[in-house]
Amino acid sequence: MTFDDHRVVITAAGRDFGRTLALRLADLGAEVFLSARTLAAAEHVRDEIRARGHHKVHASACDLTDPASIRDFAADVARHTDRIDVLINNGSRYLHGPDLLSASDADITDTLASGATGTVLAVKNFLPLLLNSFRPDVVTMISACGTAGHHRSDAHDAFYAAKSAQAGFAEILSKRLRPQGVRAISLYPSDFDNSDPLSGEWETTPRGAQDALTAQSLVDCILFALAQPRNCFIKAFHFEQV
Repeated sequence: MTFDDHRVVITAAGRDFGRTLALRLADLGAEVFLSARTLAAAEHVRDEIRARGHHKVHASACDLTDPASIRDFAADVARHTDRIDVLINNGSRYLHGPDLLSASDADITDTLASGATGTVLAVKNFLPLLLNSFRPDVVTMISACGTAGHHRSDAHDAFYAAKSAQAGFAEILSKRLRPQGVRAISLYPSDFDNSDPLSGEWETTPRGAQDALTAQSLVDCILFALAQPRNCFIKAFHFEQV
C-alpha cells in the first residue's frame, strides 16, 4: 500500500523509532509533519527525507511536557493543512532505574508529563484536524510496561506509571471516538532493537521467531493496521517477550 495523500503527524521523530517511521512513511508517499523537542533535531530528519527526494515534509519543535508547545505545534500544522489523517503518539521519555529512589523529582515529573499528559494534549489539540479526515487514525506507541502485571523491564516506576496512563487513555479513546470513525491503535512492545541502518534503507532479510523485535517490525505492524478497511478496528498489538 502507498500512503499518497495521507497527512501524518509524528511526535518525537527526531531520532530512533520516530525517525525510522518518518522515513518509511515519506518513502511510501505520505506528507509528514514531524516534531522533536528541539527544532534542530526535527529539521535534521526533515532534511534527510528531502535528500531522499520527498518534499512533502514539515518540521516543528514540540516539547510534550509543555502544553503551550503542543498547542503551537498543532497550530503550525493547521497553517499547512485543514486535515490530518494519522496522529502517531511516539513521544515519551524513557527513564531507567528499577529503584524508585534512583531518579530525581524533576526526572519523574518530566517522564510522566511527556508520556501521559503530553499524549492526552496531543490528541486534544489535533482532534479537530483528525475529524476533518474521512480516514482518521490515532496510533500510540505504549510499551509492555503499560500492560497490567508486566514487571520484566528495568524501566523506572515513573515510566511504568506514564505508560499505564497512556494505556488507560487509549482504551477510553477507542470507545469514545469510534462512533466518529476514529480508529485508536496501540502498540505494546517489550524492549526492541532500534538499531536500524542510518541510511534508513528497509531490511529485506527474513526475521526468524528467535530474532529480537525490531523497529522495522513495529513499523510494519502500524502500516498493516492503517491499511485495513475502515470497518476494521485493530485495537492493539501485544508482543510476546522472548
